[in-house]
Amino acid sequence: MRVTTAEFIKNYGALADRALAEPVTITKNGRDRLVVMSADEYNRLKRRDRRVVRSEDLTDQEIELIAKAEVPAEYGRLDAELKDWKP
Repeated sequence: MRVTTAEFIKNYGALADRALAEPVTITKNGRDRLVVMSADEYNRLKRRDRRVVRSEDLTDQEIELIAKAEVPAEYGRLDAELKDWKP
């Protein structure tokens, strides 16, 4: 759901309640500015932050899974971004 800043201020109670069930995007001058969501959803997303692992700490099973991983077809277009890349 998307609402303007003015709409959010005017309907804060109802929109804050709605944000418990789904994120509410608040816009300003037509551009996304903030997203209001439940604390539970925010905490769930924070737990999913990427973790850093040294390659030597990977198990053989993890290395095998990485080697077998395939990019989903809908992301194949991203290969074009690497076409002219040189290390």
